[in-house]
Amino acid sequence: MSTDPLEQFSAALADRLAAASRFVVAIRTGRRDCSGILWRDDVVVTSEQLLPEAHTFPVVHNGAETEATLAGCDPGTNVAVLRLAQKSGAALPAIAASPRPGSLALIVGADARGAPTGRLGMVHATGPEWHSQTGGRIEALLRLDTRLGADEGGPVLTLGNQLIGMSTSGPRQRALVIPAATVERVLDPLLTEGRIARGWLGVGLQTVEVPERFREVAGRDTGMMVVGLAPDAPAEQAGVLPGDIILEVDGRRTGRTRGLAAALAPERIGQPATLKLLRAGEVRLVTVTIGARPAKP
Repeated sequence: MSTDPLEQFSAALADRLAAASRFVVAIRTGRRDCSGILWRDDVVVTSEQLLPEAHTFPVVHNGAETEATLAGCDPGTNVAVLRLAQKSGAALPAIAASPRPGSLALIVGADARGAPTGRLGMVHATGPEWHSQTGGRIEALLRLDTRLGADEGGPVLTLGNQLIGMSTSGPRQRALVIPAATVERVLDPLLTEGRIARGWLGVGLQTVEVPERFREVAGRDTGMMVVGLAPDAPAEQAGVLPGDIILEVDGRRTGRTRGLAAALAPERIGQPATLKLLRAGEVRLVTVTIGARPAKP
């Protein structure tokens, strides 16, 4: 055995990667293949944004191919769940504590044979809970200093072989990690319901600048203009009109749809919310009961 520290470090990484073969798979999508995580012995988790419109997908694990059926997907957290036709017997490693910036991470994928691929990355930045542009709540911001290829959707591990979460590409192709806690939270609802219900007002919105002459009364420079209303949706029933500028929801300023997402979390469905609106130069308060976003047909 080599006594060189770098050789020992390299060999240890190779051992970690080999061990990951038990819970990483390749998913054949018919276009850009991706990777997935054997989260349970018959359940694969992967990046929702990479899956085409399909009901079944070939999944390859250690050279053996089996069929997986799409059980559910959540664009908000970018988590898709597939159920395998055959159980794998795989078991996930322990869940890691949230890493610190500067920590090294092993980004694991799978090649066409289902064998593991690896790249070494650094945790570039971390942050608190955040909401995606499509309204999903992510338990923590975890950004990596790399870009992803066919390994997207696979596991991200600490060098101690603990699971941080699932890799995915975010805005401007930045590599992000969907924390294991987020996957765990949405997994069972996706398996049973096929989707995550989220709050809904039924409005089409566009970020706008508040006209200068109304900024003093509005108390801010920007808001979100209502450019469309779904028939009989909560906002229309509450009296919201096209052209209204939403300034706040329950006292929270809204300048972008992401800011609105926090007020429309799943637990808010059926609860009242107070909208602060600018209409014809006057500020009004409107109470709306948050509905559930309709499922796609």
